[in-house]
Formats: sequence, C-alpha cells, structure tokens
Amino acid sequence: MAGTISRLPDVGWMLRPLTGIPGVRHAVVVSEDGLRMGHDSAEGLTGEVSRLGVDEAESLAAACAALTVTSQSTVSLLFGDEAGVRQLMIESDSGFVLFTSAGQGASLGVATDTEADVGLVAQQMQLLVAKIGAHLSSQPREPMGRPTS
Repeated sequence: MAGTISRLPDVGWMLRPLTGIPGVRHAVVVSEDGLRMGHDSAEGLTGEVSRLGVDEAESLAAACAALTVTSQSTVSLLFGDEAGVRQLMIESDSGFVLFTSAGQGASLGVATDTEADVGLVAQQMQLLVAKIGAHLSSQPREPMGRPTS
C-alpha cells in the first residue's frame, strides 16, 4: 500500500496582524522539516524583496528550519537535551529576523527593517502564537510501513 501525501493548509492569513506592525516586512510559518505552511508580506513594501512569492517563501522556510535545528543543537550542547529554544534573533545591516516556536513542529519567522521595535514584534509574535498555536502546529509524520509483496 502506498503512503499518501497531504497538502499542508496555508495559514498565511493568520500572519496579517504581524505584517501590519510598523517595520515588519515579512512573516512565514514553517514546519520543522522546512515546509512552508504560510507566509505574508506587509503592504506597500519597496526594496529588493518587496513581496514574498511562494518560491522565496519556500526557500526562506528551508533556511528557517536549518537555523532552528542548529539553534536547538547549540542549546542542547550547552544546557542539556531538555533545554528548548524560545526565540532566535538575527541582526543584519538591513534589519532583524526573529524566530519563535509556533506549536508542535512549527516555527514562526518575522523579518523587519532596522527601524522596527523588535521588542514589540517579539511580544506580538508570542501573542499570535498563544492565540493560534494549535493551528500552526505541524504533527509529526507517521513512518510509512514496509510494502508487502
């Protein structure tokens, strides 16, 4: 019997409260294995990435998953296997990228410009996750059984 692949629901619409915050450019929800679960961009952006298309969001999802796994490995080495990562922040010349757990097997990433109030953004990320975390969770996939002959 062949396994089935189901499409993840797009939860991009849930991110609009974040992309409405001044200075927020983009938001993405990803599964722990790097699949895009949803994305949104602020209205009226200019610059190199003025709107995340599906291709850019899928590449960003893969990068977010890699950073999340790396940060968890780092924390485990320093504090033990039971320690979890609450939040990760990258500061660049062009702005900030914040990541947080968004439920079981999912992460939320938000990109801002340099003028954003990152404290406010982080707070709103936590509030959003608290409100809709169950919708953002990605359940672990069940391993496929061996085919019978």
